[in-house]
Amino acid sequence: MIVAIDIGNTRLKWGVWNGDTWLDRGALPTTAVASLADVARNWPTQGRIVACNVAGAAVENAVMLALREPAGRLYWLRSGTQACGVRNGYEQPEKLGADRWAALIGARGRVSTDCLVVCAGTATTVDRLDADGLFRGGLILPGSDLMRSTLAQNTAQLPLASGHYRELPRNTADAITSGCLQAQLGAIERMYAALAEVPGAVCLITGGAAQGLAGHLRAPSRLVENLVLEGLVRFMTSQ
Repeated sequence: MIVAIDIGNTRLKWGVWNGDTWLDRGALPTTAVASLADVARNWPTQGRIVACNVAGAAVENAVMLALREPAGRLYWLRSGTQACGVRNGYEQPEKLGADRWAALIGARGRVSTDCLVVCAGTATTVDRLDADGLFRGGLILPGSDLMRSTLAQNTAQLPLASGHYRELPRNTADAITSGCLQAQLGAIERMYAALAEVPGAVCLITGGAAQGLAGHLRAPSRLVENLVLEGLVRFMTSQ
C-alpha cells in the first residue's frame, strides 16, 4: 500500500493506492492540515507514505505533526536530476517544484511521446517533456482565479468577477473571466505550437482548474484527475 499526499498552495490532496487502483481519495484546504490526523486514522497501517509540498516549511511541519509517522514510513519527494525515466533539464534541478517533478514522473508513466504537462491550480505550470524523457523547461503563471483576484485587489473599478467565458465579451464580468482564461489557453497553445508537428504529441492537463481549460484548448489534450499523485506513487514504487 502507498499513501500519496500532494500539498498545494490551496488544497492538500491524498490517495490510497493498493497497487492496482485508488482505494480512497480526498482533499482538504491547506489551511486545515491539522485535520489530516482524523483522515489518516482510516489509512492502512502497513505500507509507505510519500508526499510533495509547495506550501512552505510550516505546512510541511504541520503535516508531520498531524501524521506522527515513525522515521522511514513518510518520504518527502524532492526534485532531483533523474527519476523513473525522467531527466531534469532545469538549470538547478533541485529548484524545480516538487509537484512539477511528480507530475512529470506521472506523465512519463502515461505517455511515451512528446507532451506538455499542464498543472492548473493557484498557479498554472506548463512543462515540456520530450519522448526520450528529458524535461526541457516550462512556464509558471498565475492561475485564472489568482489573475481575477489580483485585478480586483489592484484596480479601483474592477470587481472580483464571476462571469462566463465568451469569445467576444460584452460586459465587465465576462470580459475579466474570459481574459484570464484566454491568458491560460494562450500560454499552453504557444508552448504546444513547438510540438504541433510531432506525431502523437499531447497535452496532459491536471489540477483543480483543469476541466475549465480543457474544454476550450485548441490542442490535443487529455484530462488526468490526479497526475501528481500518480507520479508520487510511481516514484515510490521504484524505490
